[in-house]
Amino acid sequence: MNSPYLNELKQQARRLRSEIAAKSAPISHSQSLEMIAHQQGFKDWNTLHATASNRPAFEKLGLGDTVRGRYLGQAFAGEVVSIRTVKLGQLYHVSIQLEQAIDVVTFDSFSNFRRRLSCTVDHSGVSPARTSNGEPHMILEL
Repeated sequence: MNSPYLNELKQQARRLRSEIAAKSAPISHSQSLEMIAHQQGFKDWNTLHATASNRPAFEKLGLGDTVRGRYLGQAFAGEVVSIRTVKLGQLYHVSIQLEQAIDVVTFDSFSNFRRRLSCTVDHSGVSPARTSNGEPHMILEL
C-alpha cells in the first residue's frame, strides 16, 4: 500500500517524463523516478521509496508540528518529535516535547512533572487508553 506522499512522487515522475518527452528526447519511467529521487536528495529511487514507505500515514500531524491538547486532564502545548504507526490507518504512537512541564498527578501531596509525553492515539488524536474516570489519556487538538 503506497502512502499519499509516495503516490505524489510517482505523479511528479510521470509529469517530468511527459515534459522531457515533449521538449527533447523521451526517457523511461524508471529514469524519471531516479530524477525525482535525486531532486529529493536521495541517491536513488529505491532509497526514496523505502524512506517514503516507512513514513506514518498520519496526515493530520507531522514531525515538528506544534500541537495542543490534554494529557491526563492537564492542558499542554508542544512539538511532535516522533510518530510511529502502530496499526496502519488506525493507531499511532506519538511523542511530544512540551513547551512547559506539566504535573500529570492530581494528588495534592505528590507531583510528577513531565517535559515529554508519549502516547498511542487514533486517527482523530484521541487515546484509546482511558483513566479510571473514563477520560482518554490524551486528546490532541488537530
